[in-house]
Amino acid sequence: MAIYLTTFAVFLLVIAAMAVGYIFQRKTVSGSCGGLDGIGIAKECDCPEPCDARKKREARAARQEEWKKNQII
Repeated sequence: MAIYLTTFAVFLLVIAAMAVGYIFQRKTVSGSCGGLDGIGIAKECDCPEPCDARKKREARAARQEEWKKNQII
């Protein structure tokens, strides 16, 4: 049982160290190979136009930007 608790404590320490590093560096977590951009793919799907969920998100973001732009205070 002591081995399991020790292993769990080590994992918690590693996770805490990664969190502290993330907080101080403010960098996004990224892979070492560059992802899809490394092989010349601009987006994850080859759809000619965005899906409905993405259109809704973009419309919502545009409304929020417009609201912030027209806000008096």
